[in-house]
Amino acid sequence: MPGSEYAIVGLIRKAQGIRGEVIVEPLTDKPDVIFASGSRVFAGTSAGDLARARDVRGVEEVPTLTVSEAKPFKKGLIVRFEELGDRDSAELWRGRYLLAPFSELPPLEADQVYLHDLIGMRAVSTSGEQLGTVTTFYELPQGLMLDIKTQQGSVLVPYRPEVIVRTDLVARNVVINDKLGLMDDFSGGED
Repeated sequence: MPGSEYAIVGLIRKAQGIRGEVIVEPLTDKPDVIFASGSRVFAGTSAGDLARARDVRGVEEVPTLTVSEAKPFKKGLIVRFEELGDRDSAELWRGRYLLAPFSELPPLEADQVYLHDLIGMRAVSTSGEQLGTVTTFYELPQGLMLDIKTQQGSVLVPYRPEVIVRTDLVARNVVINDKLGLMDDFSGGED
């Protein structure tokens, strides 16, 4: 999704209580910054696109929420947004992804990437062989897995330093260590 102006930063799981609070699953490693009081987030889709709605006058707009308060709760946050005053209005946001402009996100460190930037990258081996294209990723308990589409089908590859030896944002590729025995998965054959 290169060129997108927004990052997916959270998912509203459900309403909490009667005052319009919601339980948010943060999809960022900086939830304290993203969901700080006064921050704005936008309604979005799982693909990272802005969700649009029509207001009562029929004018198309992007629903926006302003954080009033956020506090840790189990594996997520309980967030109160200024625009949600009761449980009914909060329920309308159930299952909605929240987006934030990249311009408002903390800068990445040298070895970090936004996960959505991995989608569409070419997968190549350390010897230069073209293996396929990253189509999606899964955040599993064992760690991040990349789904790479090959000529033979799909291959799941762990996104770990010993497997993915380099992620090149400029060349738009991930380099996979071909000394780990994974190459049979890409060729569909056996040695």
